[in-house]
Amino acid sequence: MSLSSYHICIEGTIGVGKTSLVNLLAKEMDAKTVLEKFEDNPFLKNFYSDRTRYAMQTQLFFLLSRYKQQQELQQMDMFTKSIISDYMFDKDRLFAALNLDDMELDLYNRIANELQKNIVYPDLTIFLQSETDRLMYNIKIRGREFEKNMDYSYIDNLNQIYNEYFFRYDKGPLIIINTNDIDFVNNPKDLAEIIDFIKQPSEGTRYFNPMKTFK
Repeated sequence: MSLSSYHICIEGTIGVGKTSLVNLLAKEMDAKTVLEKFEDNPFLKNFYSDRTRYAMQTQLFFLLSRYKQQQELQQMDMFTKSIISDYMFDKDRLFAALNLDDMELDLYNRIANELQKNIVYPDLTIFLQSETDRLMYNIKIRGREFEKNMDYSYIDNLNQIYNEYFFRYDKGPLIIINTNDIDFVNNPKDLAEIIDFIKQPSEGTRYFNPMKTFK
């Protein structure tokens, strides 16, 4: 498969390396990137301190800002050969399912269902899969201030939701990459193997389990 004239989305739980792989692949593809602007959410820092109190505000801000960005992406797609993004619109529903109570989730879904009608799915989705221990290690190493007290159980629950979602994913070609034992950011060999696998013809769901290189 050629990596040109394609919209690829990379997804995965917090700390798995989505944005890093987007930037690395964009160089290979000479592609435009669409990156989630999580730092623009004014509720996010408070959310990690008090998830119950700030969950709804945080989710609605993300939902509307992601929707706006997805609409801009579709306009970009008309004039750009290759686009690679570090999230898909459905991501917001995964977080909402974990963070909102029943009444909040009902209201959220009413809004999200209307917005969803205007969303186009990527040509190829790549799910970076990892165990929670590795995710927590990555989160600690990157050292974002608002993530410094990240709760293990929260990441573990989110990780389960992501795995369940992509186990049932049927919106287009999907590649699931096990990232537990590799370091595609610092090891060129790991990155090259991922790129080679992505270039292969893709239909349905394909799985990539690289040889261990991360210690």
